[in-house]
Parts: sequence; C-alpha cells; structure tokens
Amino acid sequence: MTAAGARPSPRQAWGALPWLVRTAVVWSACLVVVVFGCYLLGQVAVLLAPLAIAVAVTLFLTALLDPVLLILRRLRVPAALAALLSVLLLLGVLVGVGVLVWNLTAAQFGELSQQLDEGLQRSRDFVTETLPVSDAQLDKLIGQVRDGLGGSTPDPVGGARTAAEALGSALLALVLLFFLLKDGRSMWHWVLRRMTGPNRTVAAEAGRVGWRTLGSYSRGTMIIAAIDAIGIGLALVVLGVPLALPLALITFLGGFVPIIGATVAGAVAVLVALAANGPTTALLVLAAVIAVQQVEGNLLEPLIMKRQVQLHPAVILVVVTAGTLIAGIAGAFVSVPIAAVAYRVVDTVQRHREQVAPTPPADRPHHRRDEPPAAPA
Repeated sequence: MTAAGARPSPRQAWGALPWLVRTAVVWSACLVVVVFGCYLLGQVAVLLAPLAIAVAVTLFLTALLDPVLLILRRLRVPAALAALLSVLLLLGVLVGVGVLVWNLTAAQFGELSQQLDEGLQRSRDFVTETLPVSDAQLDKLIGQVRDGLGGSTPDPVGGARTAAEALGSALLALVLLFFLLKDGRSMWHWVLRRMTGPNRTVAAEAGRVGWRTLGSYSRGTMIIAAIDAIGIGLALVVLGVPLALPLALITFLGGFVPIIGATVAGAVAVLVALAANGPTTALLVLAAVIAVQQVEGNLLEPLIMKRQVQLHPAVILVVVTAGTLIAGIAGAFVSVPIAAVAYRVVDTVQRHREQVAPTPPADRPHHRRDEPPAAPA
C-alpha cells in the first residue's frame, strides 16, 4: 500500500495495467528486437555482398552435389578426389549446357528483345485504347516504376566493379565448394564436439533436418524448373511461337525464384506470343502457362519436395520481396531456402523441447490455497 498522494512505483504501475495491454507491450518489444536483429543481419550481408553470395551459392551447390559425393565415397574414392570429381562434374555440366544453349540461341536473343518491344507496344496500345489513360500518364507511371527499381543511367565503372565482384564471388564459391565437400562433415562434427549435454543432441538433430531441407530444396527446385521449362517450351513449339528455346531457358532460370520468377517468365512468353502471332495465340500461351504452373504447384511440388520445405505462398511472397529489396536478384534466389531451413530448424528445436519438458503427474493430490499441504506420515 502506498500513502495518499504518493506516486506508485514502476512495478506497481505495470501491475495496474490490464493483462491485454501488458501482453501487447511484451510482444511488441519482442517483435521490435527480432525485426531490428534481422535488419542488422541484412545490412551486414549487403556490406559483405560478394562474400554472402559466395557462401549462399556454396551451400546450395554443396547440398545439390552431396548425393554424388556419397556415391563416390561408397566406391572407396578418397575424400579429396571425390570432392574434386564432384566439382569437375558440376563445371562440366554448366559449361556444356551453357555452350549448347549459346550455340542454339545466341542469334535469337536480339530477335527476342525486338519481339518483347513489339509485345510491350501492343500492350501499351491496348491499355491506352481500353482504359482512360493517356500516353503521357502511362509514360510518367513507367518512369516512376523504373526509378523505383533503380533504373538509372548505366555506369561503366560500376558495371566493371560489379563484374569483378561477380567473378571473385564465383571463384570463391568454387574453392569453398571443394573444401565443404571434402571436409564439411568433419567441420560439423568439430562443432558438435564443442557442445555438451542435451544441446549436442538438439544441435545434431537440427543440423540434420536443416541440411536435409536444403538438399531437398536445391534438387527439387532444379527438377521442377526443368519440368516447367520443358512443358512451356513444348506448348510454345506446338502453338508456333518463335524463340521457344530462349523462352524455355528464361522459364528454367525463373523457376529458381518461387511464384514471382515463374510469373515473370510466363509474362515474357505471353508478350512474345502477342507480338509474333497476335492475341489469340497469346491467350493460348497464357492458358498453357497457367496449366503448367497449376500442375507444378498442386502435383509436382508436393510430390518432389514432400513436406521438407513447405511454406505458405503468402510467406514465400513476403520472403522473396524482402530478399529482393535487400539484395536484389541474389536475395530473391536465396531468400526462400534460408527461410525454409530456418523454419525447419526452429520447428525441430521446439519439438525437442516439448518432448523433454517435464509434465506434472496426473494423480498428484490438490489442496486448497488456504490450507497447507498435508505433512508426510
């Protein structure tokens, strides 16, 4: 009790607040701390963008090549040689596919740009003729969008620096890939040996689940992107749309950015079909793109990825948007696997805590609060 006219202490003032207000304050404070921590991590990743991208790509490729490494190790191949063969296999596939695609489509990319311009012009004419929007208003809106996306005048010095950073990140990723394939498991065991008690068990289980999730995501995403590219490419060939192979390649690359990448790739295909063959073919291409994406989302993705990387589409949209705003295209590529792995790790830790949490015995006798517990006999 406080004297009349005396100020209550902070603890008393806090206790006098309704429980709903106290709960809202505590949760808001926790949310602010979490968001601020994520913001700091994002800023550090942006400052160290080449290193962060190299590490992310290395982890992605390591999870992708891990089954190949395990097969070689079962064949009694030494660890260093198995890691080197895995890296050489990756380089061979990438270089071979790149050379093949370039030889088949290099002469068509200029035509693809022209077809896109024609498709955009037809779309522009349709908008200005159908909607109450003038050419000046549409130009102003496009300019605002371009400025918001950072579309400024090209800088040769900045472009050269970006190219040098990309080349350095690629070389660093290859070196890190070799060492992670060769010594990754021993590194993880070294970390686990530094832990004691139940923390070691939880960390080991969370690490296994996180690594399994990353592997499922990397292999599943590549398979689904290839199936999307083949399906949409065949539809373009059947409908007689030109530049089917470059559009299929764009679809394959867009498949690595969930939801948004497939939408952008489908829009490009529809624009090319509109410019080349008119609105009827464009509508048929749109129907084919929607059908392929529905089959992929409702049948292939649950079948291939199972429940390892299940995230709600709303969560994926928010994560991809946040990754794009923080680190551009690279952030869009790595945001979903980071979120999926983090979710599975946190879920594993929470399940382990629930399993080891002590439960009160059901037959424990209860007594009234105003009575002392019975004395032992």
